[in-house]
Amino acid sequence: MAQLSPSLASAPPAHWHVAILLCTYQGEAYLAEQLDSIAAQTHPHWTLWASDDGSRDGTMRILERYQRRWGPQRLRLRHGPQRGFAANFNNLLADAEIQADAFALADQDDIWHPDKLQRSVAWLATAAAETPSLYAARTRLVDAKGSPIGLSPPCRAPGFANALVQNIASGNTMVLNAAARRRLSEAGLPEVELHDWWCYLWISGIGGLVYFDPDPCLDYRQHGGNQIGMRAGWASLWPRAKRLWQGQYRRHLDSQLSALEARQAWLAARHRQRLQCFQAARRQRALARLYGFWRAGVYRQSRLGQWALYLAAILNKS
Repeated sequence: MAQLSPSLASAPPAHWHVAILLCTYQGEAYLAEQLDSIAAQTHPHWTLWASDDGSRDGTMRILERYQRRWGPQRLRLRHGPQRGFAANFNNLLADAEIQADAFALADQDDIWHPDKLQRSVAWLATAAAETPSLYAARTRLVDAKGSPIGLSPPCRAPGFANALVQNIASGNTMVLNAAARRRLSEAGLPEVELHDWWCYLWISGIGGLVYFDPDPCLDYRQHGGNQIGMRAGWASLWPRAKRLWQGQYRRHLDSQLSALEARQAWLAARHRQRLQCFQAARRQRALARLYGFWRAGVYRQSRLGQWALYLAAILNKS
């Protein structure tokens, strides 16, 4: 079951401790500004776990400087597996030493808004402790110098039927409760290219709660070094169309669905049925595939995105 707009508590429970999972690689240009924004959080109970994936610049020196300033109990350092950013995040998520009430994923080059943790923990605290729950939010897009250039798209309804074909839960905004982290670890974290899409797909698929905050929670920096970037408005159409035509979208989709099929016994019954219907449709041809997509009920967030999905179905690009 997915939720769009529950009422947020006015303040998060004082006892909640958040493990912030930060992955770094060649991040010296913007890392200090991100660390300062974490230090400025209005929710004070957190520990930062930073996993560096083999940086050759000054990233580790910056992390070590902040560790001396904050103390080794506030900032814990790890060495990443050096198999890419998704594997680095998965490695932190699976680390049994890291225990907390909530787990916030963090990128090295963003700027968190001061109430980011407070807002996310406030919503997570409204769910039953045993219910896997995932918080995500919009972002304010900024350029390399930090000047605003737009907002990420809004989300009308998160849910499994959406997660099958689209990721709306940007990893740098994502916060999981302990139950969600546990269910991710128990099923085994797959070697997928997009770890945040997997989290959204898995938590919604097992019947967990997903909330998409309509208000931005951080400044998402767009620059030449982004491994994953986000363009706003019409500027996003051409690169998205190009990725679709070149088969990148289908490759990502194949990876996610292959991992999901291997774990489908864990899914809620209605979601397992939808997955099977969707996968059967993807094996059809042209118009039969299009009808199968419609019958499976999969959807993207915008009307234009939905038509693009149907076109991709006809062209066998999804």
